[in-house]
Amino acid sequence: MDQSHIRNFCIIAHIDHGKSTLADRMMEMTGTVEKRDMKSQLLDSMDLEREKGITIKLAPVRMKYQDYDLNLIDTPGHVDFSYEVSRSLQACEGAVLVVDASQGIQAQTLANVYLAIEAGLEIIPVLNKVDLPAADVPRISKEVINLLGCHEDEIIKISAKTGENVDQVLAAVVERIPHPKGNVAAATRALIFDSYYDDYRGVILYTRVVDGAIKKGDTIQMLATGANGLALEVGALSPVMKPEADIATGEIGYIVTNLKTTHDAKVGDTVTVKRAHASEMLPGYRNVKPFVYAGFFPVSNEDYNDLKDAIEKLSLSDSALQFEPENSPVLGFGVRIGFLGLLHMDIIRERLEREYNLDLVVTNPSTDYHITMTDGEELDIKSASDMPPVTKIIEIREPWIKGEIVVPQEYIGGVIQLIVAKRGRQKNLSYIDERALISFEAPLANLLTDFYDQLKSITSGYGSFNYELDDYRAEDLVRVDFYVAGEMVDALSIMAHRSESMSLGREVVKKLKEVVPRQSFQVSLQAAIGGKFIAREDISAYRKDVTAKLYGGDVSRRKKLLAKQAKGKKRMKKFGNVEIPSEAFTVMLKRD
Repeated sequence: MDQSHIRNFCIIAHIDHGKSTLADRMMEMTGTVEKRDMKSQLLDSMDLEREKGITIKLAPVRMKYQDYDLNLIDTPGHVDFSYEVSRSLQACEGAVLVVDASQGIQAQTLANVYLAIEAGLEIIPVLNKVDLPAADVPRISKEVINLLGCHEDEIIKISAKTGENVDQVLAAVVERIPHPKGNVAAATRALIFDSYYDDYRGVILYTRVVDGAIKKGDTIQMLATGANGLALEVGALSPVMKPEADIATGEIGYIVTNLKTTHDAKVGDTVTVKRAHASEMLPGYRNVKPFVYAGFFPVSNEDYNDLKDAIEKLSLSDSALQFEPENSPVLGFGVRIGFLGLLHMDIIRERLEREYNLDLVVTNPSTDYHITMTDGEELDIKSASDMPPVTKIIEIREPWIKGEIVVPQEYIGGVIQLIVAKRGRQKNLSYIDERALISFEAPLANLLTDFYDQLKSITSGYGSFNYELDDYRAEDLVRVDFYVAGEMVDALSIMAHRSESMSLGREVVKKLKEVVPRQSFQVSLQAAIGGKFIAREDISAYRKDVTAKLYGGDVSRRKKLLAKQAKGKKRMKKFGNVEIPSEAFTVMLKRD
């Protein structure tokens, strides 16, 4: 198709502002999907996406509108998946910015707007949910005008649920978003913006062709990895795969390849073809780096190989997933996995348990630390148990984030107190009409467990939060170890700032007391830094003093029997082995 009749755009918004519903209405209005096949959130194909009501993976679809081809990419709204958004933006010329007419501009709205402006996209502002009783169109329109510097008449007011004014959005996409400007005659270059592994067909690439064309049967090459393959099938997604003879300049489509692993075709790589070979790569994306790590161990050691296979399969379609084998004396063999955030971790855990029927023990999430040794060596450790002896360390650096919180003005005080309590520093405070934007920086480790929950409760659910990794800073960090019945359990060790280590040790030991079962002998739970114990709780023994067979007679008979039993308990304590339940390893995630 002629490039002047192609429009590539994506929908960006904060979580739950109606991106997927708007995509549904557009597909319905353009007749992309038959009425009988229509269901809500059609592009959210994963069971988990439909259950949680969120988009996890980006999804492209081609629609015919009048005599135009509209290529739409529906993107996720959660901060953990913002890397999916940045990839979508690279494949488009424009973005539809959806803002909830009752909630207004939120933290992720701002983050996505900055990403779109950085990518030089044309932004079409859309107010959704105008049919709700709580919608405040004049106020939210003012917020959008202040943010984008647009005019009132450029904002389209719609209800994606009822379909009101959605046709205006389609018309605006054609009018306002520029068409692609690729070179048809040049050597072929296409950008991979997503790839996944299909059990039956192998690696499938979602690409945006920038120059030239890719035809069925072409020999293709990835410029970054140097991998060669065949384009077994090419075509468009509408939203099911529709094979075509080629995908031409400016189009978004898929390529079914004969590659065996997605590591050969990394997201952000440039695809070229043998008959029109290009040597210059397209600007890709920066490599996505996980910054939350957790150990995944099977409950039974026999399932270790199944766990490894399952994670390898998941990593084929999730380029952000990184993992390495791990061994713990208490939990046996397992895998340490890197994630983009706690929601990402939660979803991977659920998928492993559901799709692969695995019973898992997941350790406390932690972040990675950079360590400088006395001999000048630089280490990157992903768990506290990997930390070398303190005597060999010059400094430990931990990751800090730059965060933004959007909140109604009456909650500013509580939010700033929360930031300070997490060792954070407020940097800036600005106002978007009736709401405040608080910019701050804080150590990532302190925000991992329950920061988001605390923020929601302090702000009665109105606060929204967005962050990105800033840098690594040297801090006075220590490793806190935990002992159960005198034995150190390395899987429970955590890194903490020295100023917080005492209270953290006491808190964890208290929580452990609730989950470690009672034994026939007394069990001590201790927290220590180096060789110094800083907290202790004791779980008292079951009292099983049996004196039933003694009736009457001298009291010394009873004392003798109790002394004999006490000796037996003492011996039991020496050889007693305390079984630690799986809840003990996620004790930090337990809310008070």
